[in-house]
Formats: sequence, structure tokens, C-alpha cells
Amino acid sequence: MQMLDRHSEGNSMPAVDQQQNYKLLSLTESDGKTVMMFQRSIDSCDKDDLPITDLPMKLIYAYGQTDDITYHSNQRGTKELNLLKYMPQVNPPNSSFFDITMVNFTIPAKQTHYHCKIIKSPTFGTKQHIYRIEPVIENFDLVHHLLLYRCPPTVTEPLEAECYTGVDGECMEVVAVWGVGGGAFEFPEVAGLPIGGNVGDFFYRLEVHYNNPNKIEGQSVDNGKYHPLINISDFDVIKQFFRLCAGRVDNSGLRFHHTSELRQHDAAVLMTGLAVAPGYAIPPKAKSFPTYGMCDTANIPKVLETPNGLQVFSAMLHTHLAGRKVRVGHFRGGEQIDILVADENYDFEYQEVTNLGKTKTVKLDDKLLVECTYNTENRDKLTWGGFSTTEEMCLAFLFYYPAMNLSGCTSFPDLKSLQSAMGATDLK
Repeated sequence: MQMLDRHSEGNSMPAVDQQQNYKLLSLTESDGKTVMMFQRSIDSCDKDDLPITDLPMKLIYAYGQTDDITYHSNQRGTKELNLLKYMPQVNPPNSSFFDITMVNFTIPAKQTHYHCKIIKSPTFGTKQHIYRIEPVIENFDLVHHLLLYRCPPTVTEPLEAECYTGVDGECMEVVAVWGVGGGAFEFPEVAGLPIGGNVGDFFYRLEVHYNNPNKIEGQSVDNGKYHPLINISDFDVIKQFFRLCAGRVDNSGLRFHHTSELRQHDAAVLMTGLAVAPGYAIPPKAKSFPTYGMCDTANIPKVLETPNGLQVFSAMLHTHLAGRKVRVGHFRGGEQIDILVADENYDFEYQEVTNLGKTKTVKLDDKLLVECTYNTENRDKLTWGGFSTTEEMCLAFLFYYPAMNLSGCTSFPDLKSLQSAMGATDLK
């Protein structure tokens, strides 16, 4: 079996590189599956090879029924991965799992719908640590993202309704997040998400964002749950099946793997960036338009009796369809000291929780500036901030330890500045 290093500059046969940098290690074909293992230098110093960086990279593949390279038609796929910063999976002793999902929820014929379900957490006699969170997605072409919030002690009853229409708005402490295209998320061995013990009696709110641009509605369909290990080559077949169905009933949610073997630290999630609120706008026909949201950690001691710095180990960046880049700048003493995390080629279809590769320290008094860059060249009207997929967000969810009783550190748009920039006589 021969393996060739090639490159392509368009819709033509990939040319063979003058410098061959890929080495085939193994190749097996059995039961209709091909498994290939190969290696290449991170930076091959070859003009025809892209260097492998610590940012998410898009991998594309195509396959055929023979060893001849021909046009692949629809036998192809893509996946965005971070090749250098991964968190290895562990299987600690005394572990189990539980699911928090929707149950037979009929997806409404609306382009954007946020559905919420408030339930009490499973009962554990003693404190446990969650060490892995994975999606259980049934309608992966309609489920855009999931959030799990911990409710305050004042919320004592279960509830299911459209989000932000009642008491669900009180449950705002983010504990888990998943975005379209993402897979399982692993915590580092020194930290875990606490459940049971002194947090055992809390209620939690599962929020599911359904993005339904075709406004599909109708009867239930017989479809199995999607897990991140599903063969990517099966996606097109499944999507075609879904499109033929009259409508959807959904049972999506999250699976939490937990252990009684406690880790050194309790972990938590901090939402940073620009608050999701009316008042910021992106102009139409803009090739590259930035917005900014600031988290000034000097404010944390004003709301917490026992504040502490953050040891940040992972992050999830989030915008909607117009987003092209997201970066989190880290400032100390008025100077930028780091870019905490960045995605220079943001893809709405792949929103993975990214491991930073090492733990980064954010001290109290540091500032975190979330910068989102948008492209609205194909739009004729203003794009407002909001919950709809055609509106915009600019958020970074930071996974850190030790945990604080804090859900968000965001800034709000300046309505007077917007009014002045728009030349408007009043806010309406």
C-alpha cells in the first residue's frame, strides 16, 4: 500500500508534493472499515504543508471504493479538531453516570426556540465529582447548543416551559455547556464538577436551543441518539433520512460521568464576554466588524465574601452565524500578557470545548477581553445581539478551579454610544 503526500489548490487532482513528509505507520481494512495511522512533523518546513498549530484545525477527507483517486462525489466529510491540546480520557474507580435530557419534547415550527426543563439532581449520599460530560443528541441537525444551570435554593419545584418566560430565569449558574459539532468533554485529573453532598438538594435547569430554519413540525420519528463516536461518514445518510420525516420529537441532553473518588479541586464554569441583552448592533455589509465584552475581575470581591483567582484549563467560544473569529485577551496592570484562548477561523458548525494545553492563572484585578469579529457582507439589515441564530452573541465559557459561587462576568453594551453612532434621536 502506497501513501503519498499531496496538496490541492482547487477542484483538481491533488498534486504530489516534492517533499514527502507523511509516514504510514499502519493500515487495516476489515468489516467495511479502514483504519489508518500515520505521522508528520508539527511543522514540516514545506511550502505545500500547513503547520499544525495549537488552534482548532479543519480536517477534510474523501474516500472511494477502489484505491484509484477519482472524484468522490458525496463520499466526503470534515471535522474540526485541536490536534495538540487534548485531554486524555480516564476511567476512575467507583464511577457511574446519569442523564439529564428532554423527554419526548415536540420541537415547534419556529426558527429559534429555547426550551427549558427544571429538575432536581440525582440523589447521592455523599459528594461526588463529575469527570466527563458528553452529549446525547437525538436531532443533531436541529439541536444547536445545550446549557445546564444550577438553580438557587429558592427554586424548589420542577418546571418545563419555553425559556426566559418565568422562574427559569433565576437559574443562571452555568455548570455545563455543549455546542453543535462538539464531543465529550474531559476534566483534568486535579478537578471535577461537584454534585451531591452540600449541593445535592439543588434543582438544575437544562436549556436546549433548537435551530429550526425550515420550521419542521409534525409527528414523532424513530431515530437513535447520536454519540460523538458515531462514524462521521454516516452523517449524510442520517441527515437525508431526517429531512424526509414529517417532524421531530426530541430527547436530547447531557450525560454526566461521576465518581466517589474525589479530586483535589471543585471545578466551575464562568461565562464571560458581552451580555446577551438588547443594545448592540452589527452593521450590514461589514467584512470584519469587532465587538468587545470585558470581565474585570476587580469586581468579583464586590459580590463574593471569599473570592479567589482562576486556574483556567478549558474554554468554549460562542457566536452565531456571522461570527468569524473569537479571542480572549488577558490583561494585567494595563498590559496584555497573553491570549487566553483564540479561534481565528471560527466555525458555527463546530463549537468544541477547547483544552488550553496548560492551566493559566487569572489573578484578581486582571481583565479578560472577549473579542468577536463578524462578517455581514451578505446582510442588508442590522444584526442585533440576541438569542436567535440570526442575531448574535459574543461569549467565552471558561472552565476553571477552585470553584466560586459566581455564574458570569460580562459587560453590557453602551446604549448612549450606540445611539450616537447610529445618529438616532432616541433609543427606540
